[in-house]
Amino acid sequence: MKIAKSLEFDGAYLPSFNKEIVGINSNTPKNFKLLGSAHDIKEIKIKEKQGVELLFLSPVFKKKNERQLKINNFLRLRKSTNIETAALGGINSKNIKLLNLYGIKNVGSIDWVKKIYG
Repeated sequence: MKIAKSLEFDGAYLPSFNKEIVGINSNTPKNFKLLGSAHDIKEIKIKEKQGVELLFLSPVFKKKNERQLKINNFLRLRKSTNIETAALGGINSKNIKLLNLYGIKNVGSIDWVKKIYG
């Protein structure tokens, strides 16, 4: 976050393993945004303390290190916070429709975008 501020970026991403309570303070530019990711309630609580405004919950569909949230756990985690959430992990043209059915409008996907745009 220090680097992002010093380079006058509009924001920074705090991965789930970043547990440091950095947050927004009086030295932070007014429009500076913090994004983060989490896999469970404990990590969500840390992201809340960090002042994250958009939280990627993952992995929803893609198995990563034997973790996979699936829809029900995503919805449960989403209800546990007031932070705006986004689905991440294994998003593609097939399961995006399922996310839509559950009212999940925010997603992140690298592989799907690469597949479409090369």
